[in-house]
Amino acid sequence: MAKQLLLVRHGKSDWGNTNLSDFDRPLNKRGKENAPEMAERLIKRRFNVDLMVSSPAKRAKSTAKYFAEAYNIDHIQFEESIYEANTTALLKVVNRLNNGADHIVMFGHNPGFTDFANELCDADIYNIPTAGMVLISFPFDSWQMVSKGTGELVFFDYPKNSDEV
Repeated sequence: MAKQLLLVRHGKSDWGNTNLSDFDRPLNKRGKENAPEMAERLIKRRFNVDLMVSSPAKRAKSTAKYFAEAYNIDHIQFEESIYEANTTALLKVVNRLNNGADHIVMFGHNPGFTDFANELCDADIYNIPTAGMVLISFPFDSWQMVSKGTGELVFFDYPKNSDEV
């Protein structure tokens, strides 16, 4: 069966507390509104989720939890290497994913996610905004087969997109 990878950039983060490290920044009010909204849009698209994988950074983890709640999923796999990852590191994560999962949602950060989406499917996405989603489909049975240019862009959606489903 073909594999589908949904890249979700974390929701808008709060910069109010300058004492917090980048890793520990929480979602702000808009981030807490956009994440569940985007999860609902995904459900309306009838996207099935087999596995959720997230950066352990607080804002990515919180975004993933909103999606998990919407899908009644009680387990999120946290991968430290997603935080501050470039395309090479992200590809290593994808290539190690469980082949038993055909539909995977990965939560992470820019600029890595935008670069990764463009590299996987030769897309021309300038920027994945906060809480934005990019679905990429691959004609493989194995995540190990995923590499540069092997994917096909299915959709790109984000909170301020007027073309939502």
